[in-house]
Formats: sequence, structure tokens, C-alpha cells
Amino acid sequence: MTVDPILASGPVILIHTVAAVVAFVVGPFSILRRRRDALHRAAGYTWVVAMVIAAVSALGIFELRLIGPLSPIHALPFLVGFMLWRAIRAIRAGNLIEHGRMMTQLYIWSMGVAGLFTLLPGRRMNAVLFDGQSWVGFGFCALAMAGLAWLLWCAQPKAATTDAALFPLHKGMSSR
Repeated sequence: MTVDPILASGPVILIHTVAAVVAFVVGPFSILRRRRDALHRAAGYTWVVAMVIAAVSALGIFELRLIGPLSPIHALPFLVGFMLWRAIRAIRAGNLIEHGRMMTQLYIWSMGVAGLFTLLPGRRMNAVLFDGQSWVGFGFCALAMAGLAWLLWCAQPKAATTDAALFPLHKGMSSR
């Protein structure tokens, strides 16, 4: 493993990579944290900031040019922004279940699915983690991401359960 491919890439890719790694590491901690307290909020704010930085910096990466200088990946930052907006709107409205679902789905799709594409052979992160040659490494990461996605999906609150039972710190709030 070597970080040389990232360090040699320029500031936009370096910023994007650091933000994505922070989001990847902090996300499960916030999602799986049983108590919704100040530590959950701090992890959540950190994750949201990292996601925004990763999304905005992704707009400056033009390596896969399919439509002029752009690729379908350039639509993802707008989707991330929309989903973050919906999740923040849900928590401000007291809809804890919708907030949890939106954040979990955003993590799974952005970190799991989109992040997995960065590990394909020939891509920079594959060169960092697997020396650029390994389909085995990609397969292992795909299985690990599927397991993490399953764990996060199973940890989501179920609609039949009341918010007060799930989140005792927010007893006055209800799901809308």
C-alpha cells in the first residue's frame, strides 16, 4: 500500500480523498451509535461537512470524460446535496426515522456503491490499496461493503416502532 498516487494527483483529488476517507470512517460510528447524544451530533456534523467537501471537490475532478469534460459521476454531488438537505430537514421537523433512513441510505450509496467504483483495477484508489492489479482486492472490498451496507440497513429504525422508544432523548418528537 502506498499513498503516492494520491499525493501525486494534485490538491483537488487530495482534498476529495481526505474528505471521503473521513466520511467513510465517521459515518458508521454516527449511524450505529445507540444513544443519540452530543457525541452522535458531533460525528454527524463531521460526516456532513466531510460529505459536502467530498461532493464539492468531486466537481473539480475530470478524469472520466464521457460528456465533454463531465461524466455521470458529476451528477452525484447534486444528489448528495439533495439527500443531505432532506435528512437535515427531517431532523429539524422531528422526523427521526426519516432522518436516520436518509443518512443511512446516503452513506450506503455514496460510500458503498460510488466508493466501490474507485477500487476498480486501473483506478487511483486501487493503485493505493492493491498496487493497481487486484481484482481479488476489489472483490474483497465489494463483499466487505455489502456486509457493512447490510449491517447499517438492519440497524435502521423500523416504521412500526415509536420514536420515543428508539430515541429516549427526543421524547416529545414524533414521526411525520
